[in-house]
Amino acid sequence: MHDHILEALDPEQRQVATTLDAPVVVLAGAGTGKTRAITHRIAHAVREGAYDPSGTLAVTFTTRAAGEMRSRLARLGVRGAQARTIHSAALRQCQFFWPKAYGVEFPAVAENTYSIVARAAHQVLGVSDQALVRDLEGEISWAKTSNVSAAAYPELSTGRTVSGASPAQISAVMTLYEKQKLSSGTVDFNDILMCNAVLLTEHPEIASTIRGTYRHFVVDEYQDVSALQHRLVSLWVDGRPDVCVVGDPNQAIHAFAGADAGHLLRFADEAPGARTLRLFRNYRSSPQVIASANKVMRVRPGAPGSLAATREPGPEPWFKGYPDEASEASETAGWLRRLHEEGAEWSEVAVLYRINAQSPALEAALTELGIPYTVRGTEKFYDRAEVRQALAEFARIAPRDPEASPDTVMEAVLSVLGWKPEAPSGQGRQRERWESLSALRAMLGEETGRHEGWTAEDALGWLRERASWQAGPVAAAVTLSTLHAAKGLEWDAVAIVGAREGLIPFSLSQEEPALSEERRLLYVGFTRARRELRVTWAGARGGTRSRFIADQAGQEPPVEKSPRRRGGATRARTCRVCGGQLHTGAERKLRRHQGCEAPYDEALFEALRGWRRQVAEEASVPAFVVFTDATLQAIAEAAPTTEPELLRIPGLGRVKVERYGAGVLELTRAHQG
Repeated sequence: MHDHILEALDPEQRQVATTLDAPVVVLAGAGTGKTRAITHRIAHAVREGAYDPSGTLAVTFTTRAAGEMRSRLARLGVRGAQARTIHSAALRQCQFFWPKAYGVEFPAVAENTYSIVARAAHQVLGVSDQALVRDLEGEISWAKTSNVSAAAYPELSTGRTVSGASPAQISAVMTLYEKQKLSSGTVDFNDILMCNAVLLTEHPEIASTIRGTYRHFVVDEYQDVSALQHRLVSLWVDGRPDVCVVGDPNQAIHAFAGADAGHLLRFADEAPGARTLRLFRNYRSSPQVIASANKVMRVRPGAPGSLAATREPGPEPWFKGYPDEASEASETAGWLRRLHEEGAEWSEVAVLYRINAQSPALEAALTELGIPYTVRGTEKFYDRAEVRQALAEFARIAPRDPEASPDTVMEAVLSVLGWKPEAPSGQGRQRERWESLSALRAMLGEETGRHEGWTAEDALGWLRERASWQAGPVAAAVTLSTLHAAKGLEWDAVAIVGAREGLIPFSLSQEEPALSEERRLLYVGFTRARRELRVTWAGARGGTRSRFIADQAGQEPPVEKSPRRRGGATRARTCRVCGGQLHTGAERKLRRHQGCEAPYDEALFEALRGWRRQVAEEASVPAFVVFTDATLQAIAEAAPTTEPELLRIPGLGRVKVERYGAGVLELTRAHQG
């Protein structure tokens, strides 16, 4: 008989699916089909009667991954099993059991803790600079996920620095932050896990109920768990054998946030009778990409931790240096254009970089060639106001005639929202809104075509399910993303830019264990590519290619000399961050290199972007015609309040200032109070 569950697996994946009599640790390399293995494990166990679907909890670390797991389980015929993020699962338990334990509702979850941290910082340090507050916010999160209390922080934070604040000051900020949360009756996301752990440790009857409800566990991405998350999973499982944890030590890139891959590597020693299984057959990338990725990790083919390719051969990865970042961005844009002309879909191509400061130069180069792009990490599709409004309207109209076709209802929805088939001119918010609604319309139309006799009621259920999974439509655009944000994704072709010393590895990560994490981060970038991989760097101001690719890349590019002005030597223009020479117009505007991070007021920058969008819409011109992102960053950094100060920003001439200066200065003055 045909076994559609097990026959779809390779030998190693089948071991994962069928080993149900002991704790299992799965070391799964990039692209080795770990999600397939664990979903088929659940399906096989349910079919064999070893798992009760309603007693199964699959834990992931992103909403998108949880949605993908639920979708795959549904296709395998498994209904009732829970696939949730660890915070979602813990919050659900806290909200249900907290009233039973303490007689009150569980506190509201603070969606944004920035303002709370800012108030605490101002009281302790006398300042609430945005960059400082962001750093403190991250440090508080690290401390809580690492089980480091405010009182213990000065002793246990050796080697950690936050914008010059002393450990004692950070401890005081942490203490005040907790008091302010308590007085406002809110908790943060880390509190959810801590409160869940308290319920399990201090209330035996509640712990017994929770453990009786969930008896079978699968935990994905275990290399990314923190001490607090590991503790909570251990309390859920409570020493029982029915647990499977999955992860890849080679993709452990979140130590800065408190993640510790040691929990994955030590799990087999801590769980009696545990078995360790390895997935090494890569189904994503070409042999050439795999060979290059193995070299980054310095592992020989066949050695533990190496990947074995299964796909057909492709082109060799391409390495090249450029004299400056502007040339690198321009050539990358040209490569993208050529790929598209050869038949590549925009949505199947990505450009990855180490830090967000590298994005503006790429955005400008892509805009110049008319290449559509989307920056990963911006607002989620189903969180956009127009999408929420469209779904609410669909839910209002569909019940009136549940047998109507989904297309008919969607057209009625779009009519109410004022959508028209013709795209509006310009590149502002109006165009973004039109593109969101168009994407929703196209996504529903494509799915309707797959189901004969599908009704509006059917479509409404499908839309709600997709929204709960955050499974948005794939944009017809090139993806721009940091290497960190790209984890878990893949594309046919990937360009990695800025692969030079100081960026990869980053200038602040030159010692272990941070240096090895930088190597793993580049490995994550390499393994996002299915077929084509392009790796570039800029060699200006003495920059050299990353040490991680020194055995694969060619010679360094020549460093172009700065042109001399007539009648004498050019005046040196140096980076105010690293002191190196500036070469491009964008760098001279910022008075720093694109790759050198400098603090600027993010709130002011976003306000300037919103103002620029409105001005561009009114003039029916692309936003960059008003000001480029590099210029807006320079303005946000300088925060000028007078016209002479505005004119001192490189690249801002009298004409631009006369045309737009009043609006800019109004914003900067208002922002400074």
